[in-house]
Amino acid sequence: MNRLRSQVGQAFVLMTISLAVVMGMAALVLDVGSWFRTDRRLQQTADAATLAGAQMLPNDPSGARSTALNYANQNGGDVQSANIVVTSTFNTNDTIAVKAAKTDPGFFAKLFGLNTADIKADAKARVDSPQQARYVAPMVVYCGHPLIQNCNGNNTPIFGVPTVLVFDKMGAPGAFGMLNLNNDNGTPGTSEQAEWILRGFDKYLDIGKYRSNPGAKFASSQLQGALDARIGTVLLFPVFKTLDQQGQNADYDIIGWIGFHLLSYVTRGNDAVLTGYFTTYIAQGILAQSGSGVPPTFGVKSIQLIG
Repeated sequence: MNRLRSQVGQAFVLMTISLAVVMGMAALVLDVGSWFRTDRRLQQTADAATLAGAQMLPNDPSGARSTALNYANQNGGDVQSANIVVTSTFNTNDTIAVKAAKTDPGFFAKLFGLNTADIKADAKARVDSPQQARYVAPMVVYCGHPLIQNCNGNNTPIFGVPTVLVFDKMGAPGAFGMLNLNNDNGTPGTSEQAEWILRGFDKYLDIGKYRSNPGAKFASSQLQGALDARIGTVLLFPVFKTLDQQGQNADYDIIGWIGFHLLSYVTRGNDAVLTGYFTTYIAQGILAQSGSGVPPTFGVKSIQLIG
């Protein structure tokens, strides 16, 4: 009888321990899982609010903060206005930071003294003219254009004023303002150039020297069809400072990027004239990692999450 009682007692102890283990697993699965979901949601909210607010920088820091807060409130909340801060990294008001925070209750975890979990997420983004840009069109604009006048980075282009861009022999025979964005020794075909106009070049392009793509490209129905499709949209054009040599060997020194809202165009044999206006533009790009070597701004900026 004593032996039976001992076995019953041992079974009770084992059952109690097993129950505690089960409850601990439940706490891990339910509570910790819930906290991880909250953590992911907070991070997504902070990231999205940061990127939304950054679109207002650097010119409107108060607008950036209010935009970030409104966006956070529409996407889960848990962001206080005091936790949205605009600072200067390389340029004035070029960085915004957002902190999201929430206290989540525990349920099963209360058995182990964990009543709540303080969950936080941080995000920071910087705005600048991009060192590298994606979806660039292969047609260049001169930095000394009357509405730009920013070859040395000390002027702001005039936006929204109708103007024309003339693509002809730009001081170098055989160079019609068309770039070989592959930057190799070959000559891109007409269909390839048309695709770059229609959709943009699907790689990140750095500033620097690019070869010309010579020839009567503008007489092509493919190029004209691509331009037709882009009327009423913004094209991202490379901005060049100097043009050396001629023909296929001509080198355009690209120093930045500018947005051009295309309204119409005409072709005249080998030449073309585009009508539209320069505009600010948020491009998909990569920023320089330091304050030195940042390209001049031509109204194009990129936003990048940073650590």
